[in-house]
Amino acid sequence: METFGHVRMVIGFILSLSIAHLLKGTAKFIQHPGREKPYWIHLSWVAYIFILLVHFWWWEMPLHTIKVWTFPEYIFIISFITTFFLLCALLYPDDLKDYNGYQDYFYSRRKWFFGVLAFSFIADVVDTLIKGQLYYHHFGIEYPIRNISHFLLCLLAIRISNRTFHGALVLLFLAYEMSYVLRLYLSAG
Repeated sequence: METFGHVRMVIGFILSLSIAHLLKGTAKFIQHPGREKPYWIHLSWVAYIFILLVHFWWWEMPLHTIKVWTFPEYIFIISFITTFFLLCALLYPDDLKDYNGYQDYFYSRRKWFFGVLAFSFIADVVDTLIKGQLYYHHFGIEYPIRNISHFLLCLLAIRISNRTFHGALVLLFLAYEMSYVLRLYLSAG
């Protein structure tokens, strides 16, 4: 139990930094409304990543059932949560001096953003398997279909720069994630 407390603490630190980065970046639009113009697709991805972060925290609860931790499991879990911090940093850079606002920035960094996001769906499967085969299988067929389809859509998003595609994609990801979280946790009580 002591090992899990340490793992949980490190996850909490990185998760907190990730959420703080998103909140700080978003608050700039309120603090300085004339400096940078918000871009709805960018802000929608911010909302999506925020939901993923909150979901991740809940998703990691079953880690307490692991009685013996190995260093590879520990480093994997820390690396996994670090991908979310990287996504937050990609959404809100330190400055936009080299770009013409968030729209220009988002599309110039979309390959990085969707590459890291695609990786997170693969890492999610490994994370779930660390918790055990029984845990993995209790999510049914939807879980692997979700992760494979999200991974493939991220690969498409790397290649496609069409604004309509990206708008539809983020709305699809948001709607699905909200539905998935509500179905998983409201039905479980």
